[in-house]
Parts: sequence; structure tokens; C-alpha cells
Amino acid sequence: MAPSATIRPFSKERDDKVAHFMVAKASMESLAAANRRAYYHPIILSIWVGISCAFIEYMQWWPNPQLSPLTYLSPLPAFASVFVPIMFLIDWLNRPYFEKLTQDVLRAPDMRDIQEYYSRSPASGFWIIDYDNRFVGLIAIDASIEDTSSNNRKATTSETATIRHFYVQEPYPAAGIQDDLLSHAIIKAPDSPLVPYARKSLKEAGFLGIRSLQRAVWENRKKADNTCN
Repeated sequence: MAPSATIRPFSKERDDKVAHFMVAKASMESLAAANRRAYYHPIILSIWVGISCAFIEYMQWWPNPQLSPLTYLSPLPAFASVFVPIMFLIDWLNRPYFEKLTQDVLRAPDMRDIQEYYSRSPASGFWIIDYDNRFVGLIAIDASIEDTSSNNRKATTSETATIRHFYVQEPYPAAGIQDDLLSHAIIKAPDSPLVPYARKSLKEAGFLGIRSLQRAVWENRKKADNTCN
């Protein structure tokens, strides 16, 4: 019998630990994507080539075809040895942001009690997708509006829903499993260029990513423009 994919509601007893782990993993995978983007940035590539050439000049490792054609390979160790510390430096600079982001996500109200939070509105839900009885992805849809006008806090249903979490493990995005998960989604969802398979799926479904500008950032930019003028 061929394996099949199944989308099912979240179960606290069965899925609580794996859901928390995968939500954290999704945030940290963005770190790897951010690092890869930085590696190909023109400034980083220029620094890498410049330092490598300086190292080659210092070590006198430039090719000398009069000795042997194999000398064309002599600069390669310099390029490799310079690139390794650059990789570690980029990761060291990027990691604190993504670690804080992961902690913020795990401390969010919906992660304190997933089943209770996503049961507050009939339009909300936290779904797990299994393939051959193995976890491969999740999606969380929040359609609740919290009412704090009284001591009895309750949630009512919003006119729109937000996808709080959207994650599919490798190599399953290539099979389009995320499209099956996204079919449960509603109107708006935040997207990230660091999660390309989710962004592609959202765009193909007609979603628009959410963009925001903090007032402090806007005021600083306005002051800078006035200064320049």
C-alpha cells in the first residue's frame, strides 16, 4: 500500500512537544537562509576575494605554469581558508536576532497552550500533516479576537484569519505538500523571503504579504531626508 498524506487537528497529548520543536526549528532555519544570502552579497564576495588575494600574495601561491599546470590549483587553499572564518562571522552576527525571534515565538500566547488557544474560535485551528504516519508539517490559523473589556477574558471570531505558523520539513516542499496545508488558510498571512517555499505557495494562492513600518524608523528617515535637503 502506497504511503499517503493526512491532515489532522492538533492533539495535545500526541503533538505538543513536536509542535513546539518544529515551530522553533522553523525560526532557526531562517538563520541558515539568511546566512546563505549573506554569502552571495557583493560586498561579502568582494571582501572574500580581496583578503584571499592578499593571502595568496603573502604566501606566494600564485600559479606558475612554467613549473607545472597543477600550480593553477595552488590559490584554492587560500580562498577556502579565508571563507571559513567569514562564514562563522556572518553566523555570529545573525544568530542573536534569530535566537531572540525564536524565543519570542515560543513565548507567544498561542504557544502556551496550543490546543486551548486555537479552540477559542471555531474559525481557528492548528493542523498537522503526516506522511506515512510521520510528521512533515504544520499550519496554525488564528481567527480570534481577544476581548479584555471585562475580567472574563474571551475570544470572538475575527473577520479575517492570520497564519501564525507555517512549516514543512525538507524534502517535502518539493512535492507541494505545503499547498495542501495552505488550502486551510483564509485571507492574510505574513511571509518571509527567508522561507521561499512558503512565500511561493502564498503568492500562487493569491496571498499578499504583510508589510509594516515602525513609527520610530519612519521619523528617523524623515529627519535624515530633511537634513539632506
